[in-house]
Amino acid sequence: MTLTAKEASRRTREICALAPIVPVLVIADLAHARPMAEALVAGGLPALEVTLRTPVALDVIRAMAEVPGGVVGAGTLVTPEDVKAAVAAGAKFGVSPGATDELLAACEAEGLPLLPGAATATEAMRLLARGYDMMKFFPAEASGGAPALKAIGAPLPQITFCPTGGVTPENARSYLSLANVACAGGSWVAPAALAAKGDWAGIEELARAASQLPRG
Repeated sequence: MTLTAKEASRRTREICALAPIVPVLVIADLAHARPMAEALVAGGLPALEVTLRTPVALDVIRAMAEVPGGVVGAGTLVTPEDVKAAVAAGAKFGVSPGATDELLAACEAEGLPLLPGAATATEAMRLLARGYDMMKFFPAEASGGAPALKAIGAPLPQITFCPTGGVTPENARSYLSLANVACAGGSWVAPAALAAKGDWAGIEELARAASQLPRG
């Protein structure tokens, strides 16, 4: 089933509306997948981005996709092959650090809603011209943070972003207060130290705090 750019953005916008924070997950131990997803969903963060940065990432997506209430996506999509593998693993959406014509075409052909990355007004305008109006602002802090994103929003108010990259509990509110931000991506809600100890209650607590961050 193919997907248009506009439909892709509509779907990713719906996913971003589920909670103020989308956990950005780098999971190296497959045994952590299900309890991690259960803790995050129980804490109020149902949209989960599993980055394709570890050998078990696709298996993690498969395991998390079975958790009730979760909406699991694949992050760090770079090639058409990544897209096909993510769809086969059960990913419901994709996230990319940037965007190429080949990657966009692959996601559209596979019917995978993509949150494409943009860091400049030119990149955002190129995606907008193709039909995307929901994007990832990455790397957020390195690209100027909330002030830069607010500035981009002035001439391009029709674009909504999910800033990711350097977002923390301390600066998340500054991003979420912007009119052109739907949610933010953050890794602090799933720290490796807590996962290593199996402290899923601790992760659920972090998720619950993040789920209550105000937007707009």
